Order: sequence, then structure tokens, then C-alpha cells
Amino acid sequence: MTRLAREYNSLNLAQGFPNWPCPDLLKDAAMKAISENINQYAITWGAQRLREALARKYSGWYGMNVDPAEEITVTCGATEAMISTMLALVEPGDEVIIAEPFYENYGPDAALSGARPVYFPMPPGKPMDLDLLRATFRPSTRAIVVNTPSNPAGRVLTRAELETIRDLCIQHDAIAITDEIYEHIRYEGEHIPIASLEGMKDRTVTISGASKTFSVTGWRIGWAIAPREMTDAIRKVHDFLTVGAPAPLQEAVALALDELPRTFYGELADSYRKSRDSLVGALIDAGFECQSPEGAYYVLADFSSLSDLDDTAFAIWLSREVGVTPVPGSSFFGPGGGQNLVRFAFCKTVDVIEEAAKRLRDIKRGGVGMAPRNEDVAARSGLQQ
Repeated sequence: MTRLAREYNSLNLAQGFPNWPCPDLLKDAAMKAISENINQYAITWGAQRLREALARKYSGWYGMNVDPAEEITVTCGATEAMISTMLALVEPGDEVIIAEPFYENYGPDAALSGARPVYFPMPPGKPMDLDLLRATFRPSTRAIVVNTPSNPAGRVLTRAELETIRDLCIQHDAIAITDEIYEHIRYEGEHIPIASLEGMKDRTVTISGASKTFSVTGWRIGWAIAPREMTDAIRKVHDFLTVGAPAPLQEAVALALDELPRTFYGELADSYRKSRDSLVGALIDAGFECQSPEGAYYVLADFSSLSDLDDTAFAIWLSREVGVTPVPGSSFFGPGGGQNLVRFAFCKTVDVIEEAAKRLRDIKRGGVGMAPRNEDVAARSGLQQ
């Protein structure tokens, strides 16, 4: 979709990367590390300084006692942490429960590990159906992927929801693999790492990273925190996949974790809240149906009152005719799902969000013509309907 945005000179609200610079502290620290010749391999499972900074962070923020020597693996982004964890801990024939909609890598990660993804519906803006979740766990369930705050739906799971997942993991001897990359981009609720709940430290892999919090999506610094036995397995897979994350950038992230004040994280969430409110208001005014996300920086919007095109055709039309590019909703669902949805990212500067809001409102005003129906656009798009 980023290529499509470039082709049509459209505002790219598809790919989830900020369009502003990261904090100077990180840039200065990275340049200093390079100038001091920290340019060779770090320890495969992560520079000691970063692992110690992470242990301090999880102790200070969440009261988690983490051993930096034996329970932390630094990876090439949270995405690599997830596939390393799956390959290390999931066996062929296992089942992995994944809440739907989901970040698009989770299903393929499970499949690459030989497991069967089992999708559990969790519609945006609605509480988790705990009875359905209980029925989804089976003897073959090895793991559940927990993403909070979530991409693309923006859910922040409640303590009661997390405690139910905890109880089911213990009952079925399953593990929780969490993706907490948006932990500090939150507008409602609290972030509760499931590993911090009683009984879950020894059956949880906590995954996060620097990409979203510090606006460095291209640095690829992530981590997985797990008990020693799980960490041993994850480190073996990580070593063969990538050897190690970039050494000078690890030094910069360690400094940021230690030195950025807590006010930084509050200001980060506040800035995103303004963009969220602006975009959600424009989408509703334009005729979309959507819920205001509780966390992360995406809005999943239903366009079915505007058009009967499928999600891909509608996203192409929106990019070409309106000048705003989203991601087709089916990217975040199993087969057949999400075809009336598109996802917008609001991790963009105020000027971009305001211009996107103006263009979207023009749909309802008729400034770009009526939103398309199948018979109007299918032939022109060259798409199979």
C-alpha cells in the first residue's frame, strides 16, 4: 500500500511508521556508539547494557523481577521475537489461539512453526467473549497470542480478561506469547503485562521493542522476556535466524530506557490522542463506522455504508480518488474476513492528519463524487470481484 500511495501521490495512512524524527537523545547516543567503534557483533542475545536497562525498566514500571543474564533476548524487532518464540516453543500439530483481527504476521508465524492457528473473534470496541474463549481452548492448545494494546483494533485488555486468559493457560498447560509493542501508546485503561499476574511468569513470553515508543521503526530493536528454559530455546532460534541486533543501536536504546523521564511517555500518548480524535471524527463524518481505539495508533473502519466493493478495491479507490491510502481489512483476518474494513494509521504529524481528515470529509460532501459501487469501479480497477 505504501507503493500505491506513492503511485497516486496519496497520503500514506497505511504503513504504521511515524513521519517525524526520533528523540535527539537516541540519535546522539547512536552516533556516539558508532564513533566509539561499537560496530561489531554484540553478544548474540543482546548487549549487556541493554539487557540490564530492560530489567530495570520492567522492575520499575511493572514490578517484574527479570534476570538480564538468563531471561532476556534482544532481537531484530518484535516481529523477529515473535517468530523466534514460535519456532522455539511451538511444535507441529499444536494449536495457537489468535484473537481476530490480528497483526498479519501471527497466523503465518504459527503456520511456519507447523502449528495450526485457531482464530478467536474479538470485534473492535467490544469486550472479549470469555465463554467463547473458554470453548476455544482444547487439549491441543499450546499457546495463545496476547496483543495489548492491539493492532489493528486498538483494544487494551482489562485485568479481568487477562486473568481469564491466565486461568485458561494454567488449566490447559498452555503458554501466553504477548505482543506489547504499543504498551506506552494508550488512551484508556492500564497496561498489565500478563507475565506480572500470579502464576504466569513461568508460562509467558513478553515481547516488545523500541520501534513504536521511540519512533525508530527502522532500527529493528526488539526483545523477548521469558523464563530461563524458554529463553534458552528462543536464543538458539534467534542465533540461527539473525545472529544479533545492530550493536550501536542497542546502546542508544539502553540509554533512552534509562534516561528519558516518565513524562516522555505521557506526552507521547497525549500527542497520539489528538490525532486519533481528529481522524476518528473525520471518518464518522465521512460515513464510515468505527470505534475510537483505546491504544496503539490505528483505526479499523467499516466502509459498507459507503460502498459494496471489497476491501482491496475500496482501498485502491480511496487512494486514487480521495488521496488517502489505508490497508485492506482482510490483511488482519483469517480467510474471508474483514472485506468491509480498512485500517488507517494516525502516526503522522498534525498537518498530515488534518489534510487526511479534510479529504475524507469530502466523500460525504460529494467533493470527490459518490463512493463507488461494484458496477461503477470494478472494470476500471481491473480487479476480479
